[in-house]
Amino acid sequence: MGKRDNRVAYMNPIAMARWRGPTQSVGPTIQDYLNRPRPTWEEVKKQLENKKTGSKALAEFEEKMNENWKKELEKSREKLLSGNESSSKKREKKRKKKKKSCRSSSSSSSSDSSSSSSDSEDEEKKQGKRRKKKKNRSYKSSQSSTYESESESKESVKKKKKSKDETEKEKDIRSLSKKRKKSYPGDKPLSSESSSESDYEEDVQAKKKRRCEEREQAKEKVKKKKKKQHKKRSKKKKKKSGSSHKSR
Repeated sequence: MGKRDNRVAYMNPIAMARWRGPTQSVGPTIQDYLNRPRPTWEEVKKQLENKKTGSKALAEFEEKMNENWKKELEKSREKLLSGNESSSKKREKKRKKKKKSCRSSSSSSSSDSSSSSSDSEDEEKKQGKRRKKKKNRSYKSSQSSTYESESESKESVKKKKKSKDETEKEKDIRSLSKKRKKSYPGDKPLSSESSSESDYEEDVQAKKKRRCEEREQAKEKVKKKKKKQHKKRSKKKKKKSGSSHKSR
């Protein structure tokens, strides 16, 4: 079996392009863009002048519109002011009529009400004075009651504190006397307060010493246990090391 011939002929692309000839261009070229018609400087000046004239016309139109709006606003303001003036005049007329009617009615009733008003004013003054007196009395009584209640509460608190302190002292003295009787049954009990206080202090100091001794004993026990455990571990290590040497 022979090998296939997979070779392909090489074609030079430049030579192929020359053989085909110039291609037909579609659309305007760069030369067409450069050779386009352009306006002269005089034509540009005319265009700028035309733009300025156009802006002037627009400004004139806006001024005319503003003048028209101003005229319309002035007319609407005049209408509103005239309406307000007419309404204010009507209100004033109504007020005057009401005042006249009130004066006519008050003149007839003033003679009758003058005597009654004087009596009513005197009665109101008297009632006001009575009310003020009652308020002052009630305020003073409330202040005195609050002060008495506060003083009573303070005294009760002080009495309770004193009673508690006395009961605690009596309990301590009784407990000390019982302990003394148990420890020394033949001796006589002490009756003075100074001896009881000194005994109480001695008992407190003795309790402190006992607590310190107990703590020291507990520490010593812990130390002994640690030493024993350490000895056991060292013996086990020695046994393990001896067995390993023998095996070797």
